[in-house]
This record gives sequence, C-alpha cells and structure tokens, in this order.
Amino acid sequence: MNPIQYFFRPHGVALIGASSNPEKLSYGVLENMSRYGYEGGIYPVNPKGGDILGFNTYADISLTPDPVDLAVIMIPAPLVPATLEACGKRGLKAATIISGGFREVGEEGAELERQCLQIARQYNMRLIGPNCVGTVDLYSGMNTTFIRGLPEKGNIGFISQSGAMCGAVIDLVKETGIGFTHFVSMGNEMDVDETDMIDFLNDDPHVKVIAAYIEAIRNGERFIQVARRVGRQKPIVMLKAGRSEAGEKAVSSHTGSLAGTYTAYQTAFKQAGVIEARSAQELFDIAVALANQPLPAGKRALIVTNAGGPTALASDSIADSGYRLANLHEETKQALRKRLNPAAQVSNPIDMLGSANPEEYAMGIEAGIHDENIDVILPVNVPTSLVNPEDIADSIADAVEKTNKTVLVCLMGSSSIQEARRILHRRHIPIYTSPEQLGPVLAAMDRYKDWLAQPEEPQPVLSGIETKTARAYFNSASSEKFWGESTVRPLLETYGIPLIPGAAAKTPDEAVTTASKLGYPVVMKVISPDILHKSDAGGIRLNLKSMEEIKNGFESIMESCHGYKKDARIEGVLVEKMAAKGTEIIIGMRRDPQFGPLMMFGLGGIYVELFTDIAFRITPLNRSTARQMILETRAGALLTGLRGQTPADVDAVVDILLRLAQISIDFPDISEIEINPLLVYEKGKGALALDARAILKSEESHIS
Repeated sequence: MNPIQYFFRPHGVALIGASSNPEKLSYGVLENMSRYGYEGGIYPVNPKGGDILGFNTYADISLTPDPVDLAVIMIPAPLVPATLEACGKRGLKAATIISGGFREVGEEGAELERQCLQIARQYNMRLIGPNCVGTVDLYSGMNTTFIRGLPEKGNIGFISQSGAMCGAVIDLVKETGIGFTHFVSMGNEMDVDETDMIDFLNDDPHVKVIAAYIEAIRNGERFIQVARRVGRQKPIVMLKAGRSEAGEKAVSSHTGSLAGTYTAYQTAFKQAGVIEARSAQELFDIAVALANQPLPAGKRALIVTNAGGPTALASDSIADSGYRLANLHEETKQALRKRLNPAAQVSNPIDMLGSANPEEYAMGIEAGIHDENIDVILPVNVPTSLVNPEDIADSIADAVEKTNKTVLVCLMGSSSIQEARRILHRRHIPIYTSPEQLGPVLAAMDRYKDWLAQPEEPQPVLSGIETKTARAYFNSASSEKFWGESTVRPLLETYGIPLIPGAAAKTPDEAVTTASKLGYPVVMKVISPDILHKSDAGGIRLNLKSMEEIKNGFESIMESCHGYKKDARIEGVLVEKMAAKGTEIIIGMRRDPQFGPLMMFGLGGIYVELFTDIAFRITPLNRSTARQMILETRAGALLTGLRGQTPADVDAVVDILLRLAQISIDFPDISEIEINPLLVYEKGKGALALDARAILKSEESHIS
C-alpha cells in the first residue's frame, strides 16, 4: 500500500491541538472532519480534555483508541518535534503539519524541519507540510482543512504549494458544478512533495486530470521521470509561479524555496508532457476540458451561435491557436436551411440569430456531429429573455451525448447562467464564459496530443568517447575554474567533437612554426584564464597570411590584452586554421539547480545575443529530442535550407549536441560549457567547433 494513502483514507485520525474555540483554525478542522462523510475514527487531542463538537478529547496521543493512522498537527512549531516523536511511538503512519513557523521564517525554523524529518524517517512516517492547510478527498469524505465549503465530486485532482490557492479555488468553483477528487496543500514540502503526489494520484481511478499550482520543484530529474510516465495515462496541467525576477523573490519569501530559472521549468514541462497554464483561470479551463472531452482529431472547427460579436471573438481566439472554421458539406447546409429560421446563416459559423431556441442548438450541433469536415464543435450562446439558459444547456448536453468529437461550450454572462453552468459541468461538458478562453484550451489539448504522439526513443550509444582519458584530463585541469578554448579543446576532443585544427604557441616564433604546419591563412587567439571574452579584450586576429602578420599579430594581442586587464595571466596564443565559410550556431549547457544540465541551441557568433533565437532541452537527450530542439529555431530553418538555400549537415549538429550533453552528464562539476561558434557545412560535410569555453561550479555565472 502506498503510504500516502493514509492522508486520504486513514482508519483513524488524531487532531493534535484541537480547540473548542470556534475562532481557532483547529476547531474548523474538526468541524470539517465531521461534516463530509468520513467514516473513520476522529480523535481530538488536547491536554485540557473535555468534549468538542460531541467528540471525546484525549489528553495525549498515546491515549487515543485503535486504529489511528494519521495525525493532523496544529500546535506551535517548537512543540512539533516532540509531538512527532510521540506519534511515531504510537505507530502512526503519517502526519499533516498545518502549523507554520518553519523554514519559511528562517534558519531556526529550517532546523525544526530537519529535526521533524529525521524523526519521521526513524519511525517510517510520511509528512505533508508544514505550513499548509491540509488535504481533502471528496470520495472518502476526508477533510483536514479549515476551508469553508467544498465543490462537487468530479475527476480533477488539485495539488498546490500554496494553501491560500486551495482555499481560493474551492471558493471559486464550488458553485459552478466543476467536480474534483482531491485538494492537497503541500506547504513547505518537508517530505512529501508534488512529485510524490502526482505519482499517487495517478493510481486513483477517480482522477482523470492532475492540476497543480507550483512555486518550485526540488528534485527536477525525478519530477521529469514521474511526470513523463504519469502523463502517458493522465494529463498534468501546471501553473508555475515565479516566472519573473520579482515573482522568484516572492516565492523565496513565501515558502522558503529557491525557484529555478523559469526557462528550465518551461523546458522540463515540454519534455515531460506537462501542459503549462498562464493563469489560475486557464489552469482550470484546460483541466476541465481534458477531464471531460476527447482530444481533437484535427483543427477543423464549427461554431454554433446566436450572437455575432462573441462569435467573432471566438473565431479570432481559435485562429490564434492554429484552428480554422471548416467548410460544411453542401448537404449539411441544405439540411439546415430546411429546418432553421430562414434568416439564419448556415455556413460556418451557423448563426441562428438571437431567437435561437434549444431545438435549433441541437440541430446545429448534430450537423457538426454528422459532417466529416468537422473535428471540434463550439456552441456559443448569449442569454436572452426569449429562452431559458438551462433549456439551452440541456439541449446541448443531449446532443453532445451522441458524439466522440470535441465539444467546448461558451455561455457568456454570469448571474443568469449559473444553473446552466452546473448542468453542463455535471454532464461532463466544459463551459466557458468568454469566447477568448476557447483558443488557449484547444491549443493546450493540441500540445498534449502532439506530445502523446511522440515515440519513446532509447538513449543513443555514442562511439569514440575516451572516458578514462577525459576523466584524467579533467582532474588535471579542474583547479582552474574558468576554462578558455585551449583548456576546453582537449576535453571536447576526447568526446569525438570535431575541432578546427590548431595548437598553442607561447612565442611569436612558435606561432609562426605552428602556422606553417597548419597552412595559411590562420587565426590567433589569446590564451588567458583571466580573459573569458577574447574579442572584448582585443585578443583575436583573423586571416593572418604571412610570417610578418603572425609576429605583428602576436605582439598586438599581448598589448591589447594587457591594456584590457593589466594583471591578466597570458599564456600565449592559440593558432588555428582559418575555417571555410559555413553557418555559425551556438550549442551550450547551463546547469540548473533543480533540473541539471540545460542544453541550448541557437544562432551563433555575434548574433546570439541580438536575436536570442534559442531552444532548450534538459539532459539526457536522444536523437529525436536533439533534432526537435534544432528545428524549432530560426537557426534550424537556416540549416534545413530556408528559401532554396543548400541544406546544412543537421545530422552532424545532432551528434555534437548529444556529445556535449554527455560531457555535461559525466562531469557534474561543469557549471557551464558552450561551443560558439560551431561552424556547420553543407549536408554530409560535417561541422567544426571554432571556439569554446567552460566554467566550473565554484563560480556563479550563466551563458550569454
């Protein structure tokens, strides 16, 4: 049995810190525990004893009757470790710590968390919280929150790292008919985290969609593994807070978490099949659709409406999301002309005018059901004094029962459509109150469909990697934290990454000798552990064609670099063969604190900062992932032969990306590494690394 089950279906619950004061949160928890049909034992624990809401109160956890599996702890933070110890000795399986005053308030609170976690592991207990509002299982009646009211039973499981979001969502949806299975407030995630909960909800047969509000993910690698597995069975929709710099600061102060970069989260979601929402409204817009409707078979939509303006907005919204209004078959239009108001428009949209009645809505929807040109049906209705909105809702629901096509309904308004909303949600038909909501929902369903269609490809086996040589070299050079090109080149070479021919020279005469061996023209670049951006320091000379130019170039590099940084350590120059023209790209890695190596690809050379045309993926990569990464950029379009240009060697770029990703996995002390530019030649002619650099962990930085 999954021990997380004890948070939702325990045989008995001890409410530690329960109070008889109706103004205390702990009183509200006991009230909720007794209100929604939970059938297990409920045991308030308070040293004062007595009776609360008809329940006998126990002075100590050791006195509670059997069976008791779960403790809900609502006492001051300093008292929690000793209480957990008592719970462990009593044999409890789990504890929800609602109390605040832990990591979110500073180091003293963080130390309390460490003590609590150590105790829990000693007794093999699982913990939710601290600093949370509890959990709800609408099917078992279990409710350890102090939130007033609950929505209806349904098929959406909701996880939140913010207790306030749980309360707000419950209040928002409880009158709409949207149904849920669970509400889980995670708090500081001392032990059980969002990944554990996703894994648990995947096994609950009532859950069809998992929705989550998150601020930070602690173990990014495990999250991706679990989300990718669960997402094949149930959609996961997430709202990530802390996308902006200000948002990240708010997250840190709110939960004590350190949010990773938003780019890494976006990338992780994309690879794991998680559907990202941009607002709380969109989170549930998408979740309701995925929980209750099949994924669209295609992008051909039909609007059935009684209002022109809202229809125009709906048309724009779906067009922005890649959908189009399809042409109805002529037979469909002829059948509608015979049955609808003579003034109705029977093309697409089917506009039945303001007087449209329930029977006419059913006709329009059934026309879309039977027309093979239609994949998605979008009934749009604005309430009028002529027709009861509940009758419209019933008519739509009756018609939709006859199809497996995707149906999303827009009923504009608020007060007059409340019961109509409940009718549709109870009958598993998503209903929205604004036409602009339709497009983002369809786009999200499409993204999920496309992700499901991706084959699961095994990791590639890369040949020609000299692992022992690479490890020995890395160890010999790791005392230096900033690696310039001359230091990175030997590591790249051991991983089979093709390099422009070159060698180091300490003197002008050595540079001349090296250039003569390579063949003119050549490039010279300064070698200095103190100068990472060689061009900024004047440390590069191009297209040198003679002995005289080599010597003059050597001296001018020394002069420029000492002028740029007087105390810079200069070890000589790197002399390289001047490369033939090709397409310049950048590939690189920045190690994210949550998700690990974050690979990047984009247009290289001087353009990388100008266009910021960059794609990201998290390791490990397979060939399909690397290719997708390339093709989603404008640089990828150039490589594949944009507007008649000769296609470049994309296969070579894929191979180099995979090899650089493997370096990032094999050497976790590398904080950043990049090849810029990587020069890509025509298809079949390969690519060459022209410049590279790396930064080891002890210094803070990021690729730019």
